[in-house]
Amino acid sequence: MFTHCKACHLDVKGFKHRSIISEAIPWISEAILRVSDTLVIMTVMTFYTSKGDDGTTSLLGEGRVAKYHARIETVGTLDESTAALGLARAQCRDPHSGGILLEAQRDLYKLMAEVAATPENEEKFRFIDAARVTWLERQTDELSKLVEMPKEFILPGDSVAGAALSLARAIIRRAERRVVELFDAEEIRNPDLQRYLNRLSSLCFVLELLENKAAGHKTTLAKS
Repeated sequence: MFTHCKACHLDVKGFKHRSIISEAIPWISEAILRVSDTLVIMTVMTFYTSKGDDGTTSLLGEGRVAKYHARIETVGTLDESTAALGLARAQCRDPHSGGILLEAQRDLYKLMAEVAATPENEEKFRFIDAARVTWLERQTDELSKLVEMPKEFILPGDSVAGAALSLARAIIRRAERRVVELFDAEEIRNPDLQRYLNRLSSLCFVLELLENKAAGHKTTLAKS
């Protein structure tokens, strides 16, 4: 089956037919057909490239690295973080939660790009800055007014969305550790990346309390 292609025109018997072709992406391959003596290039989409079968993967720039490279491990952990936020967002009840989590997911998408960029390209992909960190702090401060802050450690599991947010918080903290490791090794140079992840984990904690409240459940303390 053929999918659309990018701005391809086909002339058949005097009629110009425009076929809409999707933007070029790494897993697109080409197929060639002949219609009424007119050569047509159409695009077939597949969901694999086989390029990583040798155990390497590409960065946003020149060259390839091993899939276990610290930079790739960091990108993978950020990807996990985004997925965990999505799981939480799909189950949130409080009207404040969904929009905030969606914006955070989009921030993480851009943060991943900066981490995946080679040193000569990182400026092109820089988006996370002090303003984005401040945005997280503002959301956390405002939501904190809506919940009762526990005076000791809590246990996740009092609501489905709250548990998902606790899982997301733990994964984001791991992503933060990976980013700090890259920063200390001078693989990345933007200190706001680790600050952003640190504040995002704090926001997830407050959102967990908010979702427990929205579900009508009291948050369980770690000490019985």
